[in-house]
Amino acid sequence: MADTTEVIRPSAVLADQLAKELVRQLDSRDVSRGGVWSVSPGLWQRYDRAWDGPGGTRGSAQLVGTIGAVYGTPSKYDITIYRVTVTEHGHKQGWSVDSICNDALQYVDLTLATCPRTALAAAAPDPFKRRAGAS
Repeated sequence: MADTTEVIRPSAVLADQLAKELVRQLDSRDVSRGGVWSVSPGLWQRYDRAWDGPGGTRGSAQLVGTIGAVYGTPSKYDITIYRVTVTEHGHKQGWSVDSICNDALQYVDLTLATCPRTALAAAAPDPFKRRAGAS
C-alpha cells in the first residue's frame, strides 16, 4: 500500500493553551532525544523509533506518518490540524490517520474524535435558484 493522505474536514483546532501544551509535549519527545516525534511549525512527523544514526541522524528510524498543522489560525495562538499522511511503512505497522492523530493528541487528553473542529462555512447560494419575489 502506498502513502495515503487525508484532509481533515472539518479541521481539528487546538486553542491557545492546549496548542502550547501539545507542542511542548511533542517537543519533549523529540526523535533526537529518545522520542518518536519531530515537530516543526507546520509539520509534525511520527517515527517508529528514536533516531539512532551517527551524530543524531535518522539511522534506522522510519517515518510512519505526518500531521500538517497551521499555526495562528483561526486565532493568533491556535493550531489547526488539517491534513494527515500515513506512509507505506506506517500502514504496514498498523498506523492510520486516526491513530497518528490520537498518538499526538493524547498528551492533551484528546483524540481526533474529541478534538474541537472548525465551523464549516455555509454553502453558497445556488445562483440558478429563483429567489422569492424575483421576477
